[in-house]
Amino acid sequence: MPDLPRLLLIDDEPALADYMAAAARMTGFDPTVAADQQSFIDAFGDAKPAVVVLDLGMPNTDGVEFLRFLAEHDFGGPVLIVSGFDRRVLESAFRLGTELGLQMAGPLEKPVRLDDLESLLTSLRPARAG
Repeated sequence: MPDLPRLLLIDDEPALADYMAAAARMTGFDPTVAADQQSFIDAFGDAKPAVVVLDLGMPNTDGVEFLRFLAEHDFGGPVLIVSGFDRRVLESAFRLGTELGLQMAGPLEKPVRLDDLESLLTSLRPARAG
């Protein structure tokens, strides 16, 4: 099996995380799912992701902390925000990510439609994998 680009996904809703991970696999990524801040930080170091998919509404933390973490670690790949928050909150987080120097994608609002997610993930895939 060729090396697929890695995708790191953080979402505290297991069913949605599985749904998004399945979409990532269908679009040619090797997904890693994190359900909380510490597992995200650990997985980020292990996975060396090409793309990060981020839920802004996480228990005991918020998406802004994840955006700052990614910026502090000079993450150069796309960051896709997927969240159930109000559109204004999503756009504000998107702007902050851009200001931090991140390559922002989306945002996608929950509930996420599979075709929208697959289309966006396909567009975010690195030009050549492996």
